[in-house]
Amino acid sequence: MKLALRELLRRPGRFVTATVILTLIAVLLMFLGGLLDGLIRNSTGAVEAQDADALVFSDTSQASFLRSRIEPETRTTIETELGVETGGLGVVLLGARVPGNGPRDLANVAVWGYELAPSGVPAPPGPGEAWADEVLEADGVSVGDRLLVGPARIPVTVVGWVENTSYNGQAGLWTGVDTWRSVLTANRPDAALDTGVFQSLVIRRGDRDLGGVSVPDAVESLFDGEVVALTVREAIEEIPGVTEQRGTFNQILGVTVVIALVVIALFFALLTVERTALYGVLKAIGARSRTIFAGLVVQAVVVTLVASAVAGLAVVVLDLVIPPGSIPLSISATRIITSVVLLLVAAVIGCAFSLRRVLKVDPASALGSSQ
Repeated sequence: MKLALRELLRRPGRFVTATVILTLIAVLLMFLGGLLDGLIRNSTGAVEAQDADALVFSDTSQASFLRSRIEPETRTTIETELGVETGGLGVVLLGARVPGNGPRDLANVAVWGYELAPSGVPAPPGPGEAWADEVLEADGVSVGDRLLVGPARIPVTVVGWVENTSYNGQAGLWTGVDTWRSVLTANRPDAALDTGVFQSLVIRRGDRDLGGVSVPDAVESLFDGEVVALTVREAIEEIPGVTEQRGTFNQILGVTVVIALVVIALFFALLTVERTALYGVLKAIGARSRTIFAGLVVQAVVVTLVASAVAGLAVVVLDLVIPPGSIPLSISATRIITSVVLLLVAAVIGCAFSLRRVLKVDPASALGSSQ
């Protein structure tokens, strides 16, 4: 292994081609992973932000906010029987006219009405006001702007920013319940809700002991199938398109890792062929095949780590340069670490294809062929 590291230091040019190719593959892998995380966040951020032990939907809604209706009697029963805290929640998806933009240059918004503040969102603002997701900055929105929401052009004033609260690809506008009802009634009269009716309920257990029963199970047991109670994670998985997006991108990421494996396998297979005489000498003086193979693995790991470091720096710079809201890119330390681990596994497996050739090196034959 010392010999392998010494070769890396003294003859780095031999490994430049593999390092450059692996760097490009690593950038692609991390960028695609960040794109997947960004797309998922844009679809699920508002739900993921909910500080809740359960979200309650009507049984026929298929866990969709837009189709769900929770009556006041349902809420009263949950609070009385379980002694938990509840908060109404609802959303309407619309376009908003931004001051200074063209009449057809609309910003896509998800207008939320809430009683219990999600993580990262302050308490409900005053009438006609909203906390806006920062991705709306890409649409030219600024704090203090008066947005005209929906075909009815209901005025909503932006009073501050929140982040990572988009839903279904549309930026979150977090309003008080009365403002949300006004926007919903004016723009979607067919979906208007009576006072006290919400699309969903946020349930917080707090210190309440439910006898070891989960909050979703405890809620559903009260209504004999008339409501559906889900954890936040379960509610996220029910959002249309989330599972399909994740599956498609994971397949692409898998193919990218396989390409990295093939590149490493081919490079070190060729390197092994070039070194046949050298390996013969090493074996003639007592070196074992496993020692030689360990040197190959060390070189592959070092090359992969160098490529991953350069790629990680490149995607972080990309994430900082790209304006919020333009491309749904979300680069996280977890995504970078996961990509590096996958590339290292590919490097080790790729080197394994050279093991057979190393084992077959015969000192006498190798020395004879080198003369």
